Amino acid sequence: MRRHRRRSLLAACAALPLLLLSACSGGDPGRAAEDRGGGPVHLTFWSALRGSQEVVDAFNKSQDRIRVDFEQVPSGQQGGYAKLSNAARAGNAPDIATIEYPQVPGFAIDGVTRDLTPLLSDRLREKLLPQALALTTFEGRTFSVPQDVEPMVFLYRRDLFAKYDVRVPRTWAEFEKAARTVKRKAHGARIATFPTDGGHHLAGLAWQAGARWFDTEGGAWNVSMDDKPTRKVTAYWQRLIDKGLVFLNPVDTQAGTAQVGRGDVFGKLTGAWDAGGMMAAQPGQKGKWGVAPLPQWDPEHPRVGTHGGSTFAVTKDSRHPKEAMEFIEWQVSSPAAWKARLSSGISSQYPAVPGLVPVLRKAMDTSYFKGQDIYSLYEREAGRISREWTWGPRMTATLKTVQDGLARAGGGDGTVLGAVEEGQRATMPDLKSLGLRTRER
Repeated sequence: MRRHRRRSLLAACAALPLLLLSACSGGDPGRAAEDRGGGPVHLTFWSALRGSQEVVDAFNKSQDRIRVDFEQVPSGQQGGYAKLSNAARAGNAPDIATIEYPQVPGFAIDGVTRDLTPLLSDRLREKLLPQALALTTFEGRTFSVPQDVEPMVFLYRRDLFAKYDVRVPRTWAEFEKAARTVKRKAHGARIATFPTDGGHHLAGLAWQAGARWFDTEGGAWNVSMDDKPTRKVTAYWQRLIDKGLVFLNPVDTQAGTAQVGRGDVFGKLTGAWDAGGMMAAQPGQKGKWGVAPLPQWDPEHPRVGTHGGSTFAVTKDSRHPKEAMEFIEWQVSSPAAWKARLSSGISSQYPAVPGLVPVLRKAMDTSYFKGQDIYSLYEREAGRISREWTWGPRMTATLKTVQDGLARAGGGDGTVLGAVEEGQRATMPDLKSLGLRTRER
């Protein structure tokens, strides 16, 4: 499983026996000395998630043994992730950091995050949705704790589907038929947008179809981003694009938001969290939206991928991993923690601890979705998340390359499949430079 005695599938530090893990942590000696003085243990927590300050305040008020100091960091690779990497190299990373699912393997390989397997209680393990925990566990070792997991769903305009007598599609064949109807009947409108800034979006669609862009079978990182399921998905969307049945443009822009606001877009294929995003971005469309399951390739064997979701990791520099894990467990599994987070604004996240669904359901204003109980749908769809997917070691760079290819496709200079193929070509040198054993399939 090693190549030239350098690295296995995860970081060299993570590969050491559990008894030696403490040797891989640095930390702030000054802070450690302060904590030994008899006062509360002090932890630092970095996150870009909204509501984190409210969560920290609630935790600090709930007990006096641990004091969490929170710092809001920018989202994205050039924001909080770059800061976390730089801090880890300097040996002064925070005790706890928020990391999205696609970035977990990379931070584990780089030795930034600590192996949490010996710290993860059976109590918490039993509460977590298995599909969520599987996304942060590699070679039997868990490197972060899921907070939420976001199955892909179809948000759709109830009023527009009714006005133009379009049935909400249950399968991808029905989706294509509905797309033709929308184009024919609703001048200038389309059923959805295929986002050129949507690397995660395309990954989720391929995931649903059974794609396995990465896996670790045989003791190597196997890469097959252009596998048969992915080719089926890319061919499908290329056909819809070529026939003008969907828009092809960025969606996380003012122009993309305006498309939705004007009613030019009948629906969005997105993560469960985006229902709350819609409520915040389009308050004037209250009562006009509904949430449906993602269309299926095989309705007899339904499955979905995810789009979004965050996890919490303890870094190698933490001097207090047990206390850090205590805060993480409280944050992901306590009703009080979720109530504090939800007090910061609208949210439709699906918790990685399904037992907390009643807390989120109670906080949801269902009138935006005309009284629909969207959490019942989320619960069912979360159970359909395929467990065959593994994120790769350098997903930020991989997805950036895919999105660059999709942008060229939007300009007429490329294809959806070409964007995925370029993503694989660009990924292989990165993996080899890490000293990882790799194999293309």
